[in-house]
Order: sequence, then C-alpha cells, then structure tokens
Amino acid sequence: MRRPVLSNLLLASGFLALAQLMTPTDAAAEARLALVIGQSAYRTVPELPNAANDAKGMTELLGNAGFTVTTAANLAQNEMRAAISDFAGKVSASGADTVALVFYAGHGLQIDGENYLVPVDLDPKREADIPLQGVRLNDMLNTLGALPTRARIFMLDACRNNPFPALSGAGHGLAIVDTKAGAPGSFISYSTSPGAEAEDGSGIDSPYTTAALTIAKQPNLPIEEVFKRIRVAVAQSTDGRQIPWESSSLTTDFKFFGESSGSTPALPGASAMALAGGTRSLEDWRKELRGKPAMVAYELVITEDTVEAYQAYIELYAQDTRTPRVRTVLERRRQMLAWERATAINTRASFEAYLANWDNSDLAATARRLLLRVQNRNYGVPVAAAAIPVTVAMGPTCPCSTPTTPATPVTPSVAPVIKKRVDDTPPKRKVVETPPKRRPPPEEVVYERAPPPGPPPGAVMQGIGIGIGIGMGMGGRGGGDHYRGDYRRY
Repeated sequence: MRRPVLSNLLLASGFLALAQLMTPTDAAAEARLALVIGQSAYRTVPELPNAANDAKGMTELLGNAGFTVTTAANLAQNEMRAAISDFAGKVSASGADTVALVFYAGHGLQIDGENYLVPVDLDPKREADIPLQGVRLNDMLNTLGALPTRARIFMLDACRNNPFPALSGAGHGLAIVDTKAGAPGSFISYSTSPGAEAEDGSGIDSPYTTAALTIAKQPNLPIEEVFKRIRVAVAQSTDGRQIPWESSSLTTDFKFFGESSGSTPALPGASAMALAGGTRSLEDWRKELRGKPAMVAYELVITEDTVEAYQAYIELYAQDTRTPRVRTVLERRRQMLAWERATAINTRASFEAYLANWDNSDLAATARRLLLRVQNRNYGVPVAAAAIPVTVAMGPTCPCSTPTTPATPVTPSVAPVIKKRVDDTPPKRKVVETPPKRRPPPEEVVYERAPPPGPPPGAVMQGIGIGIGIGMGMGGRGGGDHYRGDYRRY
C-alpha cells in the first residue's frame, strides 16, 4: 500500500518540477541582443589597442548576462553602417520584448554639435569631410529608436582625444545627447562627461570598460545604480580627470544579472537620470551635504552628477583639495548645456547668447560659423515676402474658395500690394491680346495702294456716302487726298 503512495508522490514531484522548468521567468521571456564594435586598427592615425580589448571583454560579459552578441571589429564606414542595419533587422525580428544593447569602443568626434562614430578608414582633410566619411550617432539612435523594444542601451567608450590634425577646430569630446528628447525607453552612457576627453588607460582596458566589467557583474543591481557606481569608480581611478555621464528615458527596470521586473513597467521617465536640473534643488543639496565629511560629500555629488549637486559642494567645501576639479567639471557642464541649447534652437539669438558667455571656448569658432549660416538663412528668405506669392496665386486658381484671415496679422503696407497685383492682372492680358487686332489695317493699306485699273465708280461713290468713300474712292484728287490724310493720322 505504501508503494503506490510513494509512486504518486514521486510522480507529482516530477510534474511539479517539469512545470517549473516550463514556466518562463521574466528573464527567459526577455530577449537580449547586443552589438559590440571595437575600433582599433585605424589606417591614418595611431592604433587604439585597448579598444579591441574592451570589445572582447564586453562580448564575454554580455554573453554571460544572457545576450546574443554580434561582435564586429575595425569597421570601415560602409561596414559599420551595414552592421548597424543588420543588427536593427535582428532587433525588429525579435519582437517588442527585446532589450537591444550597443557597445562601441573607438574614436568619436563632435562636429557642428553633431556626434560621429569614427570608421577605421576615415581620412579627413577638413571638418566638412566628417559628415561624409563618419557615421552619425543620431542615425544609429534613431534607427533603433524607431523599433518597438523593451529597452535600448548604448555604451560609448568613444570620447578619446582627437587624433586628426586636420580637425583642429573640432570641439573636445562629444556633445550632449538627451534621451528624453527622443523615443522613450533608451539609456545612453558616455565614458566621460560631455565635452570632456576620456583616457585610454594604462591597463589592457580603458578605465570606463574596466569599471563596467567589474560592477555590471554584481547581481540584482538596477542599471541606474550600475552606472552610478561606474562613475564613482572611474573618477577614483583617474583622480577625478574622467567622470562618466548618463541620460535615461527607460520606462522599465533592467538588470544585467538577476531578474528584471519587466512585467511591472515604471512610470514614464521615473528612472530618468537628471541632467540640466535634478529633482533636488540647490538648497536641497546644501541641506544634504552640510556636516558630512568632504570625501563622503564628494562621492555623493559625483554619484548624482547634477549641476545643483556640484554647485552646493563648491560652496560648502571651498577649501577641499577636490574642489578645483569639481569646479572644472561644473564649468564644462554648464558650457555644454548652453551649447546643447544653442544647437537645438539653431537661431541667431541662440548662438549669440552662447558666444556672449563662452567666446573663448573650444566651440566658439563653430558657434560663429553656425551663426553666419543661420544669418544667411534667415535674411535670404524673408517670411513676409514668401507669403505674398501664395496669396496672389490662390486668387485666380481657386475662385471657389474664400480667402481666410491669416494666422499672423498682415501689416497695412502689405495689403495694398496684394490688391494692386490682383487688379493689374486683367490689363496685362489685354495688352497681350491687342497686337492681333492691329494687323488688318496694314493689309488694307497695301491693298488700297494697288487698286485695279479702270474708271472710278463715281455714281456708286455718291450713293454710298462719305464714310466708305474715304476708304475706297479713287476717282478724284480730292478723294485721294482724303485717303492719304486719313492714313497718316492712323
């Protein structure tokens, strides 16, 4: 009797274990795809040995984290574009439950406020060659941002110093990319602050990748916490010379190792990293830091990485040895925020405002060039002049429509011009049609100068009258004189 009971228990335990194995967890349901690009063997500038090592280390880390990884090295421009396109195709085919991650190690450049990834065959002779030879970062962001995914993660170890002599006027580092301005669900991490340069490091990996390979392995850390710890670790290893930066518009949680709570989406923007202004004000940060040891306060503001946090630290710890480097970070952050606003607004006023405060910066020459460009654009196509032809053309071509009042007020000086041009249209058409009506008289004159021989029909002339006699009478000198006089007057 005990054997059947034992058998049933074993059978039930087996079914339970099988059911647990067949029940998908959140991690199993979440597809993970990664593209890892390492650019080391540049053809016209010195190689970057660490970039190849960085790509190799990240490939291994992401594979262990459940990603299906595509690794590509030393890509020329067409090859890099093809790799991004192929990866986008895989992400699209994987479905909306996919986490897509791109890791890039290599050179990156900022030209006219745009960020570019640098193919190994890039050989610029001037700054204008970069849009033709490089790969625009926004093109990659927009390509993947247009796909329905759970999350998109971009890790850019790409802010190394500019090695191209022809690009002496290019800005240092990369410009700000705010993920909240694009499609939600993105996370982007730079190896250093916007406008700053990253170090290649003295080890086999860069300081940024070295920290990422260690910290991302820690289980059950949300991605925001991972990169906060990476920022502190890199700042410590570089003595504050390099401070990574992030921007996030993620709407779900993500963890490299451990279960991700993807089934419970967070509120949109709930996990967004603060950039221009954090959730805490300057006064909040003063209260937060007051009374803390300088080292503790320093790590806290580096972790949060906001303008308000840095400003509060400088005020409260003016004599600390770390304050000069924090002041440098703050000054550069304010400058890059002003540069982001200027290029986003892209008007004469925005570039003039930037130059008023940052006339001696490394981006001042670019700002002056863009200012000249928008001046030519604004003055070359006046808004009022462009609107007038549209109004005139609509009159005769669409008589069934009644002109509506324009959204912007029309000045009194413009209205008479429009009416005059419309009223002048009929006379211009009459002038064109008049010449054919003048052609018959010369033919009559030629005809009358060669009258047929024979006696003049005097009786007929008297019967018809003076009006026609002037045009046809040939019998006397008086008639001929009348004709010639009338011709001259004509």
